[in-house]
Amino acid sequence: MILVLNGPNLNLLGRREPEIYGHGTLEELEQQCALWAAEAGLSAHCRQSNYEGQLIDWLHRAEEEGIQAVVINPGGLSHTSVALRDAIASIALPVVEVHLSNIHKREGFRQHSFISAVCIGTISGLGFEGYQAAIRYLAQKIGGHEARL
Repeated sequence: MILVLNGPNLNLLGRREPEIYGHGTLEELEQQCALWAAEAGLSAHCRQSNYEGQLIDWLHRAEEEGIQAVVINPGGLSHTSVALRDAIASIALPVVEVHLSNIHKREGFRQHSFISAVCIGTISGLGFEGYQAAIRYLAQKIGGHEARL
């Protein structure tokens, strides 16, 4: 099972700055993640929170819940949260960081992520397809099979 975590403000997908984040909603993204995981022979458990502590709690409980890998879009916490970074570093699961927009083409403060250094990879700027790439990669990493497109 893959845990897909979305951080602050991602509940507003489709409404918040669609020129940057796209027109798809969080519900649509979660449905796609479930399909992509199923194609890879896995299941996706999707969660979203605007609260840093909730994301940390989910990461801490992931292994005991049978999670094998994590896709995380920390939103703005990428650029501010040492606590979230430490939570990721504290678990023994592969984690891929995903950003809908290309953070390296954005404002200076968005170009550094505290999270990237403790993830096995970072995907930025591919929209929803970044999640697909992360799920496919993690499926190979944990022994699922790669989705055939």
